[in-house]
Amino acid sequence: MPHARERRQAPAPKLFGAACRTAVTGSHVVAYCHNPYVDTDRVRLHIECARWWDIDTDSAPVNTDAAMTVRLTGRCWEEIRSVWVSHQKAR
Repeated sequence: MPHARERRQAPAPKLFGAACRTAVTGSHVVAYCHNPYVDTDRVRLHIECARWWDIDTDSAPVNTDAAMTVRLTGRCWEEIRSVWVSHQKAR
């Protein structure tokens, strides 16, 4: 039995994910995502429009390699209800 001071530490989790910031101006959205990590992050911009007749959109996935910044854009015809960016580890 190991001594109390000799606790085994769990391995540190591997860091992943681009840092994204979004800006909404009227009915237009711009998102910038920067990936400071080694693993490629596949990012997508999602836009939910405020009007029931306005179509919500999801951008095509964009691979964000290490030390890379990507720009994602989209819009609604009228007001925007919400925007977010999803992340997926590229294989």
